[in-house]
Amino acid sequence: MVKNLFYWRFGNSFNDYSDLHLTLSGRRPKLRQMPKKNTAKKKTAKVAKKATKTKRAKYKPRQFSSKVVDGDDRAPSRAMLHAVGFRKDDFTRSQVGIASTWANVTPCNMHIDKLAREAEKGVNSTGGKGVIFNTITVSDGISMGTEGMKYSLVSREVIADSIETVVSAQGYDGLVMVGGCDKNMPGCLIAAARLDRPAVFVYGGTIMPGDHRGKDVDIVSVFEAVGKRASGEINSLQLEAIEECAIPGAGSCGGMYTANTMASAIEAMGMSLPNSSSQAAIHADKMRDAMDAGAAVNYLLEKGIRPSDILCKEAFENAITVVIALGGSTNAVLHLLAMANAANVPLTIDDFTRLGEKTPVLADLKPSGTHMMANLVHIGGTVPLMRMLINEGLLNGDCLTVTGKTLKQNVSKSELKYPAGQDIISSLDEPIKKTSHLVIMRGNIAPEGAVAKISGHEGESFKGKARVFDSEEDAQKAILAGKIVAGDVVVIRYEGPKGGPGMREMLGPTSAIMGRGLGEDVALITDGRFSGGTHGFVVGHITPEAFSGGPIALIEDGDQITIDAHKSVVDLDVTPSEMKKRMKSWKKPEPRYTRGVLAKYASTVSSASEGAVTDKNLNL
Repeated sequence: MVKNLFYWRFGNSFNDYSDLHLTLSGRRPKLRQMPKKNTAKKKTAKVAKKATKTKRAKYKPRQFSSKVVDGDDRAPSRAMLHAVGFRKDDFTRSQVGIASTWANVTPCNMHIDKLAREAEKGVNSTGGKGVIFNTITVSDGISMGTEGMKYSLVSREVIADSIETVVSAQGYDGLVMVGGCDKNMPGCLIAAARLDRPAVFVYGGTIMPGDHRGKDVDIVSVFEAVGKRASGEINSLQLEAIEECAIPGAGSCGGMYTANTMASAIEAMGMSLPNSSSQAAIHADKMRDAMDAGAAVNYLLEKGIRPSDILCKEAFENAITVVIALGGSTNAVLHLLAMANAANVPLTIDDFTRLGEKTPVLADLKPSGTHMMANLVHIGGTVPLMRMLINEGLLNGDCLTVTGKTLKQNVSKSELKYPAGQDIISSLDEPIKKTSHLVIMRGNIAPEGAVAKISGHEGESFKGKARVFDSEEDAQKAILAGKIVAGDVVVIRYEGPKGGPGMREMLGPTSAIMGRGLGEDVALITDGRFSGGTHGFVVGHITPEAFSGGPIALIEDGDQITIDAHKSVVDLDVTPSEMKKRMKSWKKPEPRYTRGVLAKYASTVSSASEGAVTDKNLNL
């Protein structure tokens, strides 16, 4: 009886999940009967092989909560739980932690509490006992360009650590994670991989676009308007008008920026329900997605399906492929490497190159393209795209997902199709770009790697003179003051994971460059990183970083720099002997922080080329 809600929504192991999206399909779901036990156990041979690749004890639905609440000696624990609403029969159910990232800190997360409560309903209606708890979030959009932005990437680790801490301490058997802002997604998945308990991720959903004189606008529109104001193209009243209408309500930033990129990657990996990444935050579909996730985690508990059954190398390759096809954020490189590290999956920056050589960019989405994420939602979301990629052999359809079915089974059952005449997703025959826009570069500036975002609009090579700045603030002042001119390569250093610390995003400087009309004439390189909203000729994640004595620390004003996407190099036109001379005179700067969370982060974080993780090189 407790399973009826689950099967009413999903049929036999999600055989027909197209009813999940009623608004898109325009149909009401038919009530389904409980399947016979033998049909519920069906799996394809390939899936069964992946799910049982290593012999281990079967996961028990109450594997952890039983140790907390069973037996006379656990009466004190039960007493505490009675006070928070547990009934006697709840102690016999699987306990599912629901990690909510709710906060009024940012529009990305202001509605997450409602989704968490829907997930709790889904858990409780299908035989489990949901318990909501909170973790943190910070806003990149608000803190961008300030000292506060140094805490953004750090928050990914805090989110992962806090979820791992609560779930482990409280003995939850399963996990639903609800995230909105950028670092929520990888933070949640890192925790899920570490815990390896049945888990489903719910994306908070995209924001709707703002409207400024009939034109769609968003947060990046405001950043670029700052550059236009500095150049005199618009006045202060026009800037204020854009500022006041760009963010109309709840949801994550509206282009194919980092939040939507990572949500799409997680769906492609199989850790969220189909089309979870392609729903508006304020839509009823998103509320239903959250409830469905609560039901789904009970199914995973019953079947003993854990993240380690899903997060294989092929799943990460699927995520990379979808990120490329959508024209996603450079942050996906950093976050997928970190998630793979947590899942013990061997993934390197070279995997992005290998997959990028055969994967085209298909989506005409902001920041490099025209459309908002809400437009992709309107035409059917990510499911038709993944079906297209599977049919072309670019995605591995045999990977297991949180539906208990393979990726191919999920998308093949969906009735969602792109309408004729849509101009958001190109055909494979006529891609926007034949190979990846995410280019892994090396060269004498970045011997351990760097990440460039080359859409093709800005060309694929650039040569210019270095303008060197030791902080984002100094670079931003120079750009807004008109001191950066065509032919310059802006170098922003000491902004890496250790040197920043925290590896800030350079959305302010890149948007100011675009706003001043220099997007095709000025390049920017940094050991920091970029917002998903960044576009232009940019190279980030340069390793080794300046703080560690990387070559970027040795660049001087006027040095000639060459960026070549075809050869995947970022080079400094300085002789090796001169570089050695400069290295001898270089002195490592004092740490900017010696106490607190940023100091702890700087002392443990790995390089950007390893995902900037904090538990990889521990001296234990």
